[in-house]
Amino acid sequence: MNKIILSIAFCLVSVFAYAQNATSFEGKSFGEGVKKGDVITTAEINAKLGDKVKADMKVTGTVTLVCQKKGCFMNLAMPNGETMFVNFKDYEFFMPKDIAGKKVVIDGFAERKETSVEDLKHFAEDAKKSEAEIAKITTSKKEIVFEAKGVVILN
Repeated sequence: MNKIILSIAFCLVSVFAYAQNATSFEGKSFGEGVKKGDVITTAEINAKLGDKVKADMKVTGTVTLVCQKKGCFMNLAMPNGETMFVNFKDYEFFMPKDIAGKKVVIDGFAERKETSVEDLKHFAEDAKKSEAEIAKITTSKKEIVFEAKGVVILN
């Protein structure tokens, strides 16, 4: 009888151990992390948004820039040569400043919005852009921005 109980306990522990590995991505996790599920690429965001202004999604992409002030935002490469601005829900977490070029998976909300000139200049300052580059920002920008509740830097 003890062997049966011990065998069942061992099986349950094994099932739970493997289930945890199958529910999240391997890598360094920030915020709530990212559970496995329907992950799209940055090239698919526009199509997934469709006519909606805002939608919940998981996206994978390559980091092109991280805020050099404190890691409070990052940009991901988009297929058209542009970048997508990613900030973090309620500024609850920040990213390492040296992850440009690394692949990440983000979980949160993509949203179509217009970013003001004032905000664009603020972000450029935080990214340590030159005064000349900041001075060139004279118009607002219609773009897709992403509020991440979790990020995983992939191994």
